[in-house]
Amino acid sequence: MSLEVTRKENQQPTPPTGGHNGNGMALLQSMATTHRLRLNPNTEHKPESYEGLHLEFSPLLFSSLERYLPPPMLSHSRDSKLHYMRDIILRYSPEGERTRVQKQREYRQKIISHYQPLHRELYAMHASNFFAPSFLKAINENKEESFRSIMAEPTQGVFTFEMLQPHFCELLLSEVENFEKWVHETKFRIMRPNTMNKFGAVLDDFGLETMLGKLMEDFIRPISKVFFSDVGGSTLDSHHGFVVEYGINRDVELGFHVDDSEVTLNVCLGKQFSGGDLFFRGVRCDKHVNTETQSDEILDYSHVPGRAVLHRGRHRHGARATTSGHRVNLLLWCRSSVFRELRKYQKDFSSWCGECQREKKERQRVSIAATKQREGKPAT
Repeated sequence: MSLEVTRKENQQPTPPTGGHNGNGMALLQSMATTHRLRLNPNTEHKPESYEGLHLEFSPLLFSSLERYLPPPMLSHSRDSKLHYMRDIILRYSPEGERTRVQKQREYRQKIISHYQPLHRELYAMHASNFFAPSFLKAINENKEESFRSIMAEPTQGVFTFEMLQPHFCELLLSEVENFEKWVHETKFRIMRPNTMNKFGAVLDDFGLETMLGKLMEDFIRPISKVFFSDVGGSTLDSHHGFVVEYGINRDVELGFHVDDSEVTLNVCLGKQFSGGDLFFRGVRCDKHVNTETQSDEILDYSHVPGRAVLHRGRHRHGARATTSGHRVNLLLWCRSSVFRELRKYQKDFSSWCGECQREKKERQRVSIAATKQREGKPAT
C-alpha cells in the first residue's frame, strides 16, 4: 500500500509555543563558547518556574535553558538567572524568529485581553479534577510497568489509555464553544490549528498555554521519556495545543499525513458521532515518508471520549470520514528542539523509521550471506 503523505503543520504566522521551532540546540551550542554554558544539560538540577512572568519567550524555554547554565549560576536568584538567560537569547536568537515570537505574543494578548473565559478552572492544572485515577496513579509511580499497566499497544508505537474525566471533557467542549461564539460575535479573525484543518481552535491562543505546558511537562514527557526516547521524548520543550472539529458543516475527514511534532497526544472529547476512525500506517523518516505500508503496520482505531492515543509525530496516519454527529478532539503536538537539531546531522534513523529498519536488516542479511559464501558455508 502506497499513499501520498502530507506534512501537517500549524498555520503561520502562529509559531509553536517555545519560540524557537526546533532551533534551541543550535542556539545553545553557539552560545556555549562565549558564555561557557554547559554543552549537555544538568539533568539532576530542578529549574525554577518562570510561569506568570511577562516574557518575550515561553516560560518553558527558560526552564529548559536553565539546565545548561554554568554551575556557579545555579545558586543565583531567579531574577539573576532570568536576566542572564534573556540576554543570551536576545543576543543569539535570529531577528526573524524574535519578530515571529513578538507577533505571536501580541496576537495572543489581543485575544486574552478581550475574551472572557467561561470556566476559569480550566486555565490552571488541577490534575485530580482533570485525569482518570488510573492515569494519575501511573504518572505518580513513574515506572514503565505502571504505564504499561494502563495502556494497550495495538500496533508498535501507538499507545491508548484512559486519560480524561468526562466532566473535564464537558468543560473544555463548553469553553471552546464559548470561544467560537465570541469569535463569531466580534468577527475576530483567528488562526486555525494547522494547514489541513479548517475548523477548530488553537487553545494556546486564548489562555490555555500554561495549563497545556504543564500537561506536556509533567504528564506526557515522563511517558515519552520511556517509550519515545529515540525521537526526543525525554527533551520535549515546546508544544502546540488545539482542538479539531469534524461533522456536518465542519471538516469531514483528514488526509494521510505526518505531524509537525516529535510526540502527538490525541484525545477524543466527544460528542455523539459515527465514523471518524484513525488509521495508522507505520513510522517513516523524510526520505521514506511515501514508501509502502507493511501488513504489520496497519491499524484502524475507533475514538472513545476521554481515551487518549499517544504516538510519534512521524507515525503516518489520517482520519476517516465522520459520517454523522459532531466529533471534537484535543491535540497536543509535543516538540524537542534538541532532537530537531541533532536530526540535521543524523543519517541513520533505523531506531524509529520502519523502512530504515527493513533496509538495515536487509544489508545485514546480505553481509552475512556474503561472509558465508566466502567461507564456503551454505547460505540460510
